[in-house]
Amino acid sequence: MSPRCRLYLCVKLFSMYKILRSILFLFDPEKVHYFTAKLIRFTLSVPGMKSLWRKMYLVKSNKLEREVFGIKFPNPVGLAAGFDKNASMYNDLAYCGFGFIEIGTVTPVGQPGNEKPRLFRVKEDSGIINRMGFNNDGVQNAIENLKKRKTSVIIGGNIGKNKVTPNESATDDYVFSFNALFPYVDYFVVNVSSPNTPNLRELQEKEPLKKLLKSLQDLNAAKENRKPILLKIAPDLTNEQLDDIVEIIDEVKLDGVIASNTTISRDGLKTSEKRIEEIGAGGLSGKPVRNRSTEVIRYLSEKSNKSFPIIGVGGIHSAEDAIEKLNAGASLIQVYTGFIYEGPRLIKQINNAILAQS
Repeated sequence: MSPRCRLYLCVKLFSMYKILRSILFLFDPEKVHYFTAKLIRFTLSVPGMKSLWRKMYLVKSNKLEREVFGIKFPNPVGLAAGFDKNASMYNDLAYCGFGFIEIGTVTPVGQPGNEKPRLFRVKEDSGIINRMGFNNDGVQNAIENLKKRKTSVIIGGNIGKNKVTPNESATDDYVFSFNALFPYVDYFVVNVSSPNTPNLRELQEKEPLKKLLKSLQDLNAAKENRKPILLKIAPDLTNEQLDDIVEIIDEVKLDGVIASNTTISRDGLKTSEKRIEEIGAGGLSGKPVRNRSTEVIRYLSEKSNKSFPIIGVGGIHSAEDAIEKLNAGASLIQVYTGFIYEGPRLIKQINNAILAQS
């Protein structure tokens, strides 16, 4: 097949994403992720394709702009962490129309993550179960990639602890990555809510969380130009725990919250119990987490009297889902699983829906 024919096929497939998805979904999800990254990179390397993708996916209007925690976002639709763990794809993904992209989760030292297979589609529920385990090449590798920044897209840095680091030393890991990434990202996200690193979620408890966030805020205050720090929380927290989150944010003057991460719940799934048992442990994302994520956003927004910004993420597969999150109290939103299931046109559809309401 000639290069011209390959290019034509790429354009057609991306414009008819559901056809491409039906093919990709026949193969291992983790391998498909890296294949798709290469396909996007190849397509955008062809002269004229970047301009074409801007026309296809970018919605530009001052009515979409949002100033949140001191940063001016060109539109409120971002890509959640986990998709570009090593900051190797953000330059290409920027052409999909995102207002911001969150890289990571990054740990101080590279680690392989959990054993494969560790990424599973639950297609009947339009969801994904993952137990990746913060697989990444380490903070220094991410920095080298961030030095190659070619676009103006806003970058968030999602940081976590290494698996081998005990919880009592976790603050050291977060401090290390915070200091290292500081010159290269626009805001930070403290990830203590992934279910795939042993005991990590214990850091969401009131006292250890307060200690961790205060340490980072003290460091931040000492910088010449501080950067926003956000906390990413699980959807599985009780209302009492959410009350603690509101109190801690007020006490340490945190800049905002991302609600929410993946869930360990398996309630109400269409997928058979046998299949769920075969998959085993991991965080569930996609449509099954949509309602709970929205509930958490609404609860935090009302309980805090909208005193801090919330980035809403979880189960956004349509423009209506995104509007629901915004109406519940989110200032910005992020997509991940919806991006995989619906394709890059989802971002354009959401931005157009927001414009229609403005």
